[in-house]
Amino acid sequence: MSAVIRTNNLQKYYNPGEPLEVRALDGVTLEIERGEFTAIVGPSGSGKTTLLNIIGGLDHQTGGTAHIGDTEITALNDNQLIDFRLHNIGFVFQAYNLIPVLTAKENVEFIMLLQKRPKAERDARTEELLTEVGLADKMNNRPMEMSGGQQQRVAVARALASKPQFVLADEPTANLDSQSTADLLDIMAELNQKEHVTFLFSTHDQRVIDRARRVVTLEDGKIISDVRK
Repeated sequence: MSAVIRTNNLQKYYNPGEPLEVRALDGVTLEIERGEFTAIVGPSGSGKTTLLNIIGGLDHQTGGTAHIGDTEITALNDNQLIDFRLHNIGFVFQAYNLIPVLTAKENVEFIMLLQKRPKAERDARTEELLTEVGLADKMNNRPMEMSGGQQQRVAVARALASKPQFVLADEPTANLDSQSTADLLDIMAELNQKEHVTFLFSTHDQRVIDRARRVVTLEDGKIISDVRK
């Protein structure tokens, strides 16, 4: 395996040098290998979401570096980050973040439209992904016509549409019931195994932690344990 994500002494400080300085990340060095299924865990305020946001190019670090493959993402400017995210990173958010006026098919297709992919390719990839997440019969449904679990499965399909290097999932099961969570984790685990999709989760959910094959624990912005199962 090869590292798809590498951070070195990653730091994120708020109010640096002031009495109310907060060290959201305080020297995080981490490697995520291609094909891993990893959970980042820890109490609220431990730095989980901050770490994912910097790896995903959604926030800027105070110090240290993060690499995605051979690219130092922490050295890119805002316009470069937009383009890099579009082609390299898939995102699944707690709140689904689907576009409400678009159908499931159109939501999944949207990233590929931004990439200017041909229509035939978009159609084939969208059908393939919605079938893989068990929603072939919901292609023309809008988000409000689907359950929360179904919406999150559309979000997973959308995250994979661009064939990213990895998927960042920030508390993806937080708004789901037990059955929807189990279904979603089954789908993501199968995609991980069959297609070697790399997943990096931030989570409080023990059900996600139980399914992860590696658990990295943060506390006060530092890694305090890193366990492979």
